[in-house]
Amino acid sequence: MSRWTPDDPALPRSVLLGRQAPAQQKSTDKPGWPWLKRGVTTVFFMLVAYLLVSQARNIEWDKVLSALQDYPLSAAWGAVGLAAASYLLYSCFDLLGRHYTGHTLGVPTVMGLTFVSYAFNLNLGSVVGGIAFRYRLYSRLGLAMGTITRIMSLSMLANWAGYLLLAGLVFSLQPPALPPSWKIDTAQLRLVGFVLLALALAYLGACAWSRQRTFSLRGHEVELPSLRLAGLQLAMGAGNWLLMSGIVFILLQHRIDFFSVASVLLLAAIAGVVTHIPGNLGVLEAVFVALLSHRLPQHELLAGLVAYRVVYFLGPLLMAAAAYLVMETRARRAAQGTR
Repeated sequence: MSRWTPDDPALPRSVLLGRQAPAQQKSTDKPGWPWLKRGVTTVFFMLVAYLLVSQARNIEWDKVLSALQDYPLSAAWGAVGLAAASYLLYSCFDLLGRHYTGHTLGVPTVMGLTFVSYAFNLNLGSVVGGIAFRYRLYSRLGLAMGTITRIMSLSMLANWAGYLLLAGLVFSLQPPALPPSWKIDTAQLRLVGFVLLALALAYLGACAWSRQRTFSLRGHEVELPSLRLAGLQLAMGAGNWLLMSGIVFILLQHRIDFFSVASVLLLAAIAGVVTHIPGNLGVLEAVFVALLSHRLPQHELLAGLVAYRVVYFLGPLLMAAAAYLVMETRARRAAQGTR
C-alpha cells in the first residue's frame, strides 16, 4: 500500500480516501435529481418533526423525572464503564489514518485529538465536530490539509462500514418487531439487512481482490486500503456501535433484549443523519418511543435515554471542552515560543 506525503493536495470537503484528480470532472447528476433528494429529505424531516410533537404531547414528564430520581446507581456506573470503552475505541480510529498516511504525530496526541472531535461531533454535528475540529487541531500540529482529509475520511469510513456490517447482521438475523401501523414490515427490514451486509462484504472484497487500486470518482482519486486495514475498519466500527447499544441496554435495566435495543439504535442513527439534527436530539427519543413503547412504559424508556445522553453525550463533552482548552493553550505557547 502506498503512503501519502503531507504535501499531497486534497479538497477539505472530500469524504473520500483520495486526492483531487488531475482532470476536472463534470457533474453527472441528472437534471432534477438534487431537487428530488431535497424533497425526500424535507418530507422525512417533516415526518420526524410530527412524530416528535405527537409523542411529546402524550408523555407524562413528571413520571420521567420521578424515574430518573429513582434510577439505580449500579446501572449508571455500568453504562459509564461502557462509555469509557467506546470513547477509547473511537479514539483509536484516527490511528488507522496515521498508519495509512505515515505521519509522525504521537499516538497519545492522535487519540486525544480524536476524543475531542468525537465528543463535539456527537453533540454539535459532524461539520463542527468531526470535520472542523479535526482540521483545526491537526493543522496546528503541522499536518497538511490533504493528510488531514485522508485521516478523517478513513475514520468516517470505519464508522459507517462498521455500521453496515452490524446493521446488516442485526436486521437480517434478529430484526425488531415493528408496529403494525408502519408501512415496512419485519420481512422487508430483514431484506434491507441482507443488502447492508452485502455492501460491507463487497467493500472487503474490493480491498482484497481489486486489481485496480486507484480510481477516479467525481473528480477525486480513490485508493483502496489493504484488506487488513479494511478489516480493522469494520471490526472497530461495528465494535463501537455494539458498545453504544450496550450502554442503552444497561440504562434500560435489561428490560428490553439487546438485539432490539441495538436495532432501534441503528435505525435512529440513520434518522439522525437524514434530518441533520446535531446530537440526534429528539430523533433518537422519538424512534425509541415509536418502536419500543409497547414493551416498556414511555416514562421509563425516556428516563433511560436521558441517562444515556448524560453518560455518553454531555459528560464526555465537558471533558472534551477542557481538553480542547488545554490543547489551544499549548498550541499558543508553542507558537509564541517559535517567534
